Formats: sequence, structure tokens, C-alpha cells
Amino acid sequence: MNLKLRILVLVLVWISYSNIRAQLHPKREMRAVWIATVGNIDWPTSKELTTKQQQSEFIAILEQVKQYNLNTVIFQIRPSADAFYASKLEPWSQWLNGKQGRAPEPYYDPLNFAIKECRKRGIDIHVWLNPYRAIADTSYKKKDTNHITRIHPEWFLTYGKTLYFNPGLEESRNFVCTVVSDIVRRYNIDAIHLDDYFYPYKIKDKEFPDSATFLSNSRGFSEDKKEDWRRDNVNLIIKQIHDSLRSIKPWVEFGISPFGVWRNIDKDPLGSRTKAGQTNYDDLYADILKWQKEKWIDYIVPQIYWEIGKKVADYAIIAEWWSRFAYGTPLYIGQGIYRINAKAKEKSWRTSKEICKQIKINRNYPNINGSIFFSAKVLAKNPLKLKKRLLKDPYKFPALPPLNSRIAQVLPLEPTNARIKLSGSSFTLSFKADSSSKSFVIYKFKKGKPASIENPSAIFTVSSENSVSFAINKKNDPKKYMYAVTSLSKTNMESQAVIFE
Repeated sequence: MNLKLRILVLVLVWISYSNIRAQLHPKREMRAVWIATVGNIDWPTSKELTTKQQQSEFIAILEQVKQYNLNTVIFQIRPSADAFYASKLEPWSQWLNGKQGRAPEPYYDPLNFAIKECRKRGIDIHVWLNPYRAIADTSYKKKDTNHITRIHPEWFLTYGKTLYFNPGLEESRNFVCTVVSDIVRRYNIDAIHLDDYFYPYKIKDKEFPDSATFLSNSRGFSEDKKEDWRRDNVNLIIKQIHDSLRSIKPWVEFGISPFGVWRNIDKDPLGSRTKAGQTNYDDLYADILKWQKEKWIDYIVPQIYWEIGKKVADYAIIAEWWSRFAYGTPLYIGQGIYRINAKAKEKSWRTSKEICKQIKINRNYPNINGSIFFSAKVLAKNPLKLKKRLLKDPYKFPALPPLNSRIAQVLPLEPTNARIKLSGSSFTLSFKADSSSKSFVIYKFKKGKPASIENPSAIFTVSSENSVSFAINKKNDPKKYMYAVTSLSKTNMESQAVIFE
């Protein structure tokens, strides 16, 4: 029977079963982890590592990503107007080897390396940039001569101990957008990702020092509308980045990861039933709902790092709020696996069950399409049997990255010449594919049983390689199982399946 026809028969006969499985183990959902580079949080773990050690550490992170059945990494490549990639606009980051502006030795490009290793494993890579932070601590005196703060000191403002691009200046917006455009043009990435640092979190009794900029660049905003002017400053850069991506590579996504609370309900009837000390709209001047309505962003990841039942910011309440106000924007939830600790102050975090409960809440809302965890180093630590709990139920099977209807789709062609070759105690699956394919999904089915590529339990492996070999064991023996392959395009659209012969 033709594989496509077999899928149709299975769906018709087992429709109720399939619906249940889709809810418990969806085939397509975002399962990602942040890889933080600033402060050597996740990678590299030290400024003293050699190139080989750095590469080994990154590969180890990706292996953990695969073991947890995750499908995407969010890789921080620009923490403070510096770079974890080869750039003519900004110097190498100090967090790579201890000196800003010094390239890795022996030389390699960490971002190129990361992309290559992610593709091998069928992992999507989103690159994470901090838009406005230029110097995290102004006591740092070893700035490279090519750092933008030395070239254009007039573009920057100091607030607390940190130096920021002045959001009110067109020059700041243009420079940041130029950096983003340069990355998109030169690297084969899946998305640009900005974090929650727009205007900085407020320091008590200290006003952000942009009064002079407002007076000279108010763009018609009156003094009593200064906060609206600040929000408009951020709106302008979001729209500019969006437009740039669309003109360069319209299939590359643009994602934002804001603070978990948009506004408290005491400030706005549309706000959430929370009592957050600071919020996106009122303190960080991030008018996120506008970005969603205007389709300036392609996905959103609110950072809800609190527990279910927290009085001032209940995870369950906030997740439901974001689902209601998604405005058609793909929504993934940022979850704080770093908080799992047997000695945690909050009782909820003294077990890894909290994360599984949060995932269950997410799956109750059709507008929530997955999770992104902070941060990567927690995966290796596996606090309180987190891996076992995730793989037992919510992440029992792999999942493919979700489709995004807000970007220009790239259609893949199905693979051809799919062949299976036995060689002693191993077998090789090989096929041909065209350049429209980013990676390939290989499915495994028990011979004589119904086959459906919509069942996530059938996903055997995902890789960018068009020839993969495996040692034969009782769980993959080609005498007992048949295999099929599909192509995934740059936008994660999947081709029809082809059976290996």
C-alpha cells in the first residue's frame, strides 16, 4: 500500500487515538534551551579554554539537547556590543578568551561552528542578541579600540554601572540594525532573537538620563508624553529590524523574549492579575502587544520564571494571559529550570515536577506552542531527575520545530533514491536531496503495522546528513522495521515521505 494512502487510512480509523496522542506528545512544538555566553554562564565555562576545549564543550551541550528531545538552541552571540562571531562591526567578546578584540587561537568562528554542529543533529539555531547594552560594567577598562563606545561615545548613556546605546538616537537604531543585517546576510541561521533588555530595569530613585535627548529629538512628543516617546523609540527599532529581515531573508524569524509581565491589572484593565514590581510597558518601555498586532515579530517568549501559585506573579495566571493576548503570534514560554533545587526557598522548586506541571498548563492552551528553558548548563546537572521526568511523559518522543505562518515559506522537495544497505552488524540509510532542504527526518515503523509520520513516536532521527549509519540492535533491525525519510525546508515545512528500499 502506498505510504500516503496508509497514513490516510490510519487517520480515518484511529482519529480519536491520534487526537489524544497529539495532545500528550505533539509532533511539532518548540523545545529549546538558552545558551548564555556572558559571564561564562553556559559556554564557554572559562575564558582559559583552548579552541578544542571550547568546541568540545559546545558539542556536549548539543548532545544534551538531543538527549532531552529538544529541537532548538537560542545561542547568545552579542552580549555587550561584542561578538561571538567574526565581525567587522564589533570586536570579539572578552568572554571567549579574556580579552576583548582577540580572536580565538587557533582561529575558528564560533557561530559557524555552532551552526554546522546544530545542523548535523537536526537542531535549529536562533541567535540571541542584547540590543542596547554596550558595557555591562563601566569599571571594565580594557575595551578594544574598535569597540563602538570608543568610536562614537556620544551615542551612549550610563545608567547605574552599565553603558547603554541611547534608544532615542537614530544613530543607535541604525547601528544595531546594521549589526543584525550583517549576521543575517552572512550566516545560515533560523532566527534573530532579542532578549528582555530594551530600556534597562529601573534603579530605585534614579531616572534614566535621556532628558537632553528628548529635548533635541522629541519627534513631536510633549513633556508629559515622555514615556510614550520612549516606547516609540523601541517601536522604531523593532519595526526597522523586522523590515530588514524581510528584505534580506524573509524566511528568517524574528523573536522577542520579554519580561514575564506586560502590565499589572491595576494599571490597565487588559493587564494580568499580577503585582509585578516592574513591567514591560511601564518600566522597560516595550509595547509588546503592539509588535504582535502589527506583525513586527514572528514569535514571542515571555520569561515566566516563577512557580505555579506565586502570589504576585502566578505562572498559571500569566501563561493564560499571554495565550489570550497572542494576537496570532506564535507563543513559547520561557521557563526557569535553573530554579530547581532541593534547598529552594519556594517549596514548588524543590522538585522537578514543577516544570512538568507548567508544560501541562502550556498544553491546555492552543496558542502556547512550546517551551524555552533557561539555561543550558542545567541540562547536564539534571537537577532532581529532571531528564527522567521529561522523557517519561511530556518529552517522551522527539518533536520537530513548529511552523511559523508569519514568515515566507520555503517548500522542500522530497528526497530521492532512498536506499538501505546492510553491512555486517550495521546498516546505512542514504538518499539524495536538493538545496531547498535544511535537514531530514527519518521515521521508523514496525513492519506489518500501520505507519504514520504524524505519530511522533515514529521519529527515528533528524539530521542534515544524507547518509547515516547505525549499529543493528533489536530496536532498529531492518528485518523488523521499515524506514522512511522526509525533507525539512528552511522554514520547517516537511515534504512527503519516501520509503527506503
